[in-house]
Amino acid sequence: MGGSTCRDGVLTVAFRTRGNRRRLAVDPFHTPFPRSLYRRRDGKGVFTGIVEEVGEVVSVEPAGGTGQALLLTVRGPLVSSDVAHGESIAVNGVCLTVVDSGEGTFTADVMKESMDRSTLGSLAPGSPVNLERAARVGGRLGGHIVQGHVDGTACLLSREPGDNWDVLRFGLPADLSPYVVEKGSITVDGTSLTVSAVSEPGAEEEFFEVSLIPETLRATTLGALATGATSNIEVDVIAKYVERITAVSSADPRV
Repeated sequence: MGGSTCRDGVLTVAFRTRGNRRRLAVDPFHTPFPRSLYRRRDGKGVFTGIVEEVGEVVSVEPAGGTGQALLLTVRGPLVSSDVAHGESIAVNGVCLTVVDSGEGTFTADVMKESMDRSTLGSLAPGSPVNLERAARVGGRLGGHIVQGHVDGTACLLSREPGDNWDVLRFGLPADLSPYVVEKGSITVDGTSLTVSAVSEPGAEEEFFEVSLIPETLRATTLGALATGATSNIEVDVIAKYVERITAVSSADPRV
């Protein structure tokens, strides 16, 4: 048994392990998460999932001579206006470290891990991408805590246009299914969204749906996303922390 409460912006999650009731308090900007998650010049950052602008890929070049890394240059006048070497920018939801910047552009390394888990390896010159700079401590958390560590990809199964919103249905990878709940948060190509529907556990075809308002359709790449396209997905990190704490507590009687 468990539950959660929210007071003064702090989420408290209660759960039981070995008969003992425990609590985990989560404050987006005063959390047990390391300070290094927030905007700094060491390649680490945290985001909110509020896309600042849609940029355009300028070039994609092999890096390192092994074919397992890329050098990605993106045109994004807003996000590159104050960026410095070593700072973080999320590109379609993937946290990348800036290694160079110029007039309205920035360049970042893309490692094999990022290519394996995301769609960045399929980008080409001219591809539109969602861009967001890392959040600053004390800023508004307009979406939810987004690490920029993509968990996998999902295929757009269908989209249903409406008068005031579009409903997009994505296939849900089985390994991510436990972390997706109705009315919970999910990041799709770097955009913080609320899950409006999710398939029942064990369904033959697992899926989740999001309802996009006109502003999201206009301000992100999701407005033009075609059925069959693949998007980057990041599930809510709080769910993963709770799962890990519970697993460790159950396995180790000292916890």
